[in-house]
Amino acid sequence: MSMEIVGRGFLAVNLRPIADRHPETVALAAGVSWAAGTSDADFAREADLLEEVAARCVATGRRLLFFSTAATGMYGAVDGPGREDSPITPATPYGAHKLALEQRLRASGADHLILRLGHLVGPGQPPHQLIPALVRQMRAGSVRIQREAARDLIDVADVIAVIDRLLSQDLHGETVNVASGAAVPVEHIVDHLERRLGLEVHRDYEDAGAHHVISIEKLNALVPETAAMGFGPDYHRRVLDAFIASTAATSAR
Repeated sequence: MSMEIVGRGFLAVNLRPIADRHPETVALAAGVSWAAGTSDADFAREADLLEEVAARCVATGRRLLFFSTAATGMYGAVDGPGREDSPITPATPYGAHKLALEQRLRASGADHLILRLGHLVGPGQPPHQLIPALVRQMRAGSVRIQREAARDLIDVADVIAVIDRLLSQDLHGETVNVASGAAVPVEHIVDHLERRLGLEVHRDYEDAGAHHVISIEKLNALVPETAAMGFGPDYHRRVLDAFIASTAATSAR
């Protein structure tokens, strides 16, 4: 028996290599992943799926791995770095939805581990997500930037390594931020992509966006291996370089 992975998308595919190591876990890697393109119907479908999978975990005694968000929708209104125990007022409908699902999971009686994720980056991610969308806009010659927007980028390979380590521990009912801990202005992300792609693009600025920092103090304590992952103010450059290299390799096939 191996870990049951509910879902077939970007995160689900990346979880497959560690599935055999965690047979006691059911990973719910399906549902709403697009904060800007959701509807009440999408939210309801994910809530129903969570109820179904949680009930199954209660019946079988398996642990449910649930993926929430550490992005602006969750921590955008928090004073200071967003911690797992911070009082939260969700800043978007998406954030409110994910927080409500966390609460429903805790009330379900299912053994669980909740991971609040930063912005995952890696080969094969959906085109609507931040980095593929930025690259597509830039290749078309123009990019839209919110002046106050910042994002915490983390390589999906590092996320999977962290998940593997967390699932190997005796964690029950815990909530853990999985991010790099660095809030990178979107303009700086565009700067780096522009240099690496050899482009010179027009920038349309909007006086909008939110800047928040995700605390990874708990993550670092639980997974000391993060010290070797290079998290910090320059980490995003390596993440972006790896993404560009992977898409170039795919295009060359």
